[in-house]
Amino acid sequence: MVQPATCNLQPSTFSDPQRPPVTIIILTWNGLEYTRRCIESIRAHTKGMAYHLLVVDNGSSDGTLEWLRAQDDIRVIANDRNLGFTRGNNQGMAATPPDHDVLLLNNDTLIIQDYWLAHLSNVAHSHPEYGIVGCTLLHANGLLQHAGTYMPADSFWGYQIGGGETYIGQYPGVREVEGITGACMYIRRDVRARIGGFDETYTSYFEDTDYCLRARQAGFKVVCTGGTQVIHYENTSARINNASWQAMWDEGREMFTRKWRTFYNQKYRRAVVWHSLVASPSGYATSSRELVIELDRCAIDVRLACIWGNDFTEPLTGDPRIDQLRARLKDSRLPQVVYHQGDSFIKNSGRYRIGYTMLETDRLPDEWVYQANQMDEVWTPTHWGAEVFCASGVRRPISVVPLGINPDYFHPGITGHKPGNRFVFLSIFEWIERKAPELLIRAYQQTFRRSDDVVLLLKIFNHDPSLDVARRIGDLIRSDGPPIVVLPNQHVAAYQVGCLYRSADCFVLPTRGEGWGMPALEAMACGLPVISTAWGGQTEFLHSGVAYPLRIRGLVPAEARAPYYRGLRWADPDFDHLCALMRHVYEHPDEARAVGMRAAAEAAARWTWSHAAAKIIERLEAIE
Repeated sequence: MVQPATCNLQPSTFSDPQRPPVTIIILTWNGLEYTRRCIESIRAHTKGMAYHLLVVDNGSSDGTLEWLRAQDDIRVIANDRNLGFTRGNNQGMAATPPDHDVLLLNNDTLIIQDYWLAHLSNVAHSHPEYGIVGCTLLHANGLLQHAGTYMPADSFWGYQIGGGETYIGQYPGVREVEGITGACMYIRRDVRARIGGFDETYTSYFEDTDYCLRARQAGFKVVCTGGTQVIHYENTSARINNASWQAMWDEGREMFTRKWRTFYNQKYRRAVVWHSLVASPSGYATSSRELVIELDRCAIDVRLACIWGNDFTEPLTGDPRIDQLRARLKDSRLPQVVYHQGDSFIKNSGRYRIGYTMLETDRLPDEWVYQANQMDEVWTPTHWGAEVFCASGVRRPISVVPLGINPDYFHPGITGHKPGNRFVFLSIFEWIERKAPELLIRAYQQTFRRSDDVVLLLKIFNHDPSLDVARRIGDLIRSDGPPIVVLPNQHVAAYQVGCLYRSADCFVLPTRGEGWGMPALEAMACGLPVISTAWGGQTEFLHSGVAYPLRIRGLVPAEARAPYYRGLRWADPDFDHLCALMRHVYEHPDEARAVGMRAAAEAAARWTWSHAAAKIIERLEAIE
């Protein structure tokens, strides 16, 4: 059974004694052993506030009712038959005093943290609009089950945010979400007073999402807190009673769709055709995924078009928040964004054409400039990039539209797995000339000896079958030098990359040029001190207050296999300064950690996908 790394919340989360009392409502339909364990875990871990236990039994025949009646601290409502999840919980809410908050809790849950209920109460009363609060639900095997819910409007097939991911501390803090599951749902008393209980049109399933939507329409917010984790065994009542949960789910989905289809059809305030990639591991595709999710969350109707071929050229991502966008009509009367390399702008067929791109050199190729000047406006992520575009001859209006990081996956609380006590330098890059891998390896070996308690961890990609990277590395590494660990072409799930950062002490990348510099920003968001080049797009966020900028000796011809760079220049990182910075960070770990924590705070405050989407929406509104 999973045990989170921070098993107990801090006593500082004690509930205010002036807050409303809380009644925990549990519904049972057989499953005595689950119920017993659930209630025992409540008794063991509910500290910091008083609570009342109310159990509604839906005709149990396995001894559950008898056991419940023998418990002095439980009030029992006994039904002679199964009334269903919706009506049973409504019975409990109707029997709860109106001045109580309510926590609906499934009997197949397990409480694993002290002060969990006090924390939920604190969150609910921390903001006047936080009417419904959920928490992180985990499977017993450590996989994440729920960090909020999302309803895809094309299928009405409810989606559990984060479902199936290994839990490593993602989704921290309090986040506004579309819905939460009724397995653990804290409902403030003013919500009950305003909208009552569940809609009894539903028997089981979808009534919780329906309730969250009704609360939102009444002016409340639905939030999910990452400060509490609860284990949920899921679908237990249906399983032990040999009931068809699928039939109940299908019935609930049909009723929900009839009731809410119009609402979902009308939830968007403007639309845009987004012409890009979303399924590959490329920088454009990974950032595009985040951008369209955030735009959809902000009520922008994104019509997703593949930059190459048609809707079937790319495989599905597996995320319905993204995949549903492919099937939407690509209306050429809408503004259209081509987010890809600058020589792809010709594919823009929109009424108002926007090209969104970046490059890593001091000028753009002529073809990029020509195609950019066919757009109505051009976006690029950095002010440095905007200056390069202007200097290259782009005459169309240029807006700085930044990229970002996902603070749900990149933050200092992500679980790391350091390989022993050595000081770990980490670098993540594709083995290409622009990333200067030879420079990094030479500097590391010149700076440190084998006796130093240090290791360099290289996570590298190579997509060129003609390039023998293993041989290149073998030629560079000295047998008597400090240790180097190489992870070549090893896939790490996107949500787990933060775990890799948190397994290191410093991120280092002496790049010759970046259009944005995503790995550096991700590492900063995770609280790592970062050593990287003080030139190019990453100067947008990388400065001496939050990182260790690497000086350059000047600009040199961009000699590379990629044809884009012919006749252009990029940075020549200062080798001696790189050695000095690596030695300084190694010898001053406390200072370096403080720099990393300042970086994490700044990344969360300024450089998230929410900030990026806000800028895109600002530009779309200006167009109209």
